Amino acid sequence: MSVLPPVRKDRVIARLPQCFRKDAALHTKEDFSNKVKTACQEQRTGTVGFKISKVIVVGDLAVGKTCLINRFCKDVFDKNYKATIGVDFEMERFEVLGVPFSLQLWDTAGQERFKCIASTYYRGAQVVIIAFDLNDIGSFSHVRQWLEDSLKENDPTAVQLFLVGTKKDLSVPARYSQMEQDALKLAQEISAEYWAVSSLTGENVNEFFFRVASLAFETSVLAELEKSGSRQIGQVVRINSDSRNLYTSSKKKQSNCCQ
Repeated sequence: MSVLPPVRKDRVIARLPQCFRKDAALHTKEDFSNKVKTACQEQRTGTVGFKISKVIVVGDLAVGKTCLINRFCKDVFDKNYKATIGVDFEMERFEVLGVPFSLQLWDTAGQERFKCIASTYYRGAQVVIIAFDLNDIGSFSHVRQWLEDSLKENDPTAVQLFLVGTKKDLSVPARYSQMEQDALKLAQEISAEYWAVSSLTGENVNEFFFRVASLAFETSVLAELEKSGSRQIGQVVRINSDSRNLYTSSKKKQSNCCQ
């Protein structure tokens, strides 16, 4: 019997959530891949349902990393800002295509003095979210440095990147338009998916995290299918090899016996 509580009804994902902008998305497919849907229907997802996908959220001090996570996980917005010391994390459970799936959201400190502590928790991330303030060009200019720091501890080819502009509610249209153009260009250059959100109003927050969970889930299932396929091939080769060895050894034993 499972000791985990059931997944909340508002954390059930039956279709792939759509991207924020098609010109800066990890992919623009309308739904999960057929391989993934078939594997889920046939219950061939291996250990995916027992795994936790690690998500790290990085970015400058006061860009709203903690507020973003709290808005999604607790549906609250705390106006009394407190800087994160070191790291903190939240666990969110989903059900994707009928399969349980968990995200571990790591909220890392943006202050320089805590950077060395926070960076030790970057290792093993499947998803990197780089947050910047849509109203602060300085935080945007530091995105590449945060990207470099987070990828030092991870395989760049195995990490999904998201570039998230926060505090959308504070942006005036003219400034937001220019900042979005720059963000879209950068997202394309670093192969990240771009989103703009507001933790104060909740705009795009749930949609964003559902997208993160869905893409992380799809990647995990595809990796599991590839692993199981390789394992089956390896088993066939090993059995054939063992069979030949057994045949050879039996011949040797027989000739020794006859002598």
